Amino acid sequence: MRNLAALFSMLMPGFGQLYNKQFLKSVFLLIVEHYDNVLGRINTAIHLDFNGFHQKALEAANFQYVLFYPGFYAYTVWDAWYYSKPNADKTKSAIPFLIGGFLGEFGAIFSSRLPIPTLTVGLLMVVPMITGMFILRNQ
Repeated sequence: MRNLAALFSMLMPGFGQLYNKQFLKSVFLLIVEHYDNVLGRINTAIHLDFNGFHQKALEAANFQYVLFYPGFYAYTVWDAWYYSKPNADKTKSAIPFLIGGFLGEFGAIFSSRLPIPTLTVGLLMVVPMITGMFILRNQ
C-alpha cells in the first residue's frame, strides 16, 4: 500500500524503503538519518522544545546538520511513496514533497522566530506531504 510506505518513512526515514523491499537503499538512508540526527542534535532539540525550553532547544541544535534534514526527510518520504506504485508520474508526484521540504527548510532557517520551533518545522514539512498524498492518491 502506497500511503503505508510513505507513513513508515515519515516515522523513520528508510523504513518506507524497507517496506518496499529496497534493502540497500533502506540501510543507506537509515545510516544517513542517524548520522544527521546525532550530529545535528535534533532529538535533543525536540525534547527540550516540547518541554518548554524553546531557547535551549535552539542553542542545542547544530544548524550545520539541521538544515540538511528537511530536504532529506521530504525526499525519503517521496521516494517511499513514489516507488511503491509502478508507473507513477514522477514529476507531479514530487511537487507536494518539494513544497514540504522547502517549507521545512525555511522553518529551520527562521526557527528562532517561531513559538514552538521543532513542532512548527515538523508540521510545515508533514502537512503539505500528507495533503499531496491525498490529492495525488490516484496518480
